[in-house]
Amino acid sequence: MALSIGTNNSALNAAAAANSVNRSMEVSMERLSTGKRINSASDDAAGVAISSRLTAEVRGTNQSIRNALDGQALIATAEGAHKEVENILQRMREVAVQAANDTNNTQDRLNLQSEMDAMVTEIDRIAGATTWANTDLLAGTGANAAAKVNSSVTFSFQVGAATGTQNQIAVTIGAMDAETLDLNTAAGKNLALVVADADIVGADHDAGGTATTATGNAMQSIGLIDEAIKTVNTQRSKLGAVSNRLNRSVNNLTNMSANLSSAKGRIEDTDYAIETTNLAKNQILQQASTAMLAQANASKQNVLGLLQSG
Repeated sequence: MALSIGTNNSALNAAAAANSVNRSMEVSMERLSTGKRINSASDDAAGVAISSRLTAEVRGTNQSIRNALDGQALIATAEGAHKEVENILQRMREVAVQAANDTNNTQDRLNLQSEMDAMVTEIDRIAGATTWANTDLLAGTGANAAAKVNSSVTFSFQVGAATGTQNQIAVTIGAMDAETLDLNTAAGKNLALVVADADIVGADHDAGGTATTATGNAMQSIGLIDEAIKTVNTQRSKLGAVSNRLNRSVNNLTNMSANLSSAKGRIEDTDYAIETTNLAKNQILQQASTAMLAQANASKQNVLGLLQSG
């Protein structure tokens, strides 16, 4: 190998190797300190794009889980109100059956009518007071409007990170007020069931419900209440079915989120076993390259020795 003072190839090569090792050490230390394998696009150009897409999907999936859980809470609120309405209807039917018995005198039936009217009023109150986040659930409006404009309201739950109807679950909740259940009329008077004998009943019932002041009216009340119970039970079964769908969606979304997060982690997270090994290797190489650089620089002394010996 030629001896030269102007150009020390050995020193240049050793310096380049030392610089390369130092850069590798910096990368390893950054990855170990941040916990991320990808800290800039230059670390993994393709990995950055894939990781970004996975991040969007993971975050969207996690929000969808929260959406589904909120949907379940909304349905549970509505279903609880339906259950209470059914309990009231069962008691109303019991009162109607009692009123159909001719062992009751006129006053007895009037007392039963008062209880019946009170229960009809309570059904209306429950229908108007059951809300979720200030949105009516059983009033058939979907908002706190003064007048009822629809007989039902539809809620759509976003249970997927992407667009499309396959990522939505909808539920329609019907109105549960006394008028909708055919227990009363819009005027608030007992017109759905005609009272045959005004002398027995007295004045119209402004709180009105189903008349039980005569056997025939009591039997008619039983039929209407049976239909109302059927309506409530049908609605409850639909709510239960949608709640089950949401529950299964949560299970599936949870599984998706776990797998997506795992894949994202494999791309962008630091493998500490690998990086600690790389750091240890580079530290040794740094020491070696520094030592070789010192020896390469010392080779100039050989040229000086030749000059002195000559």
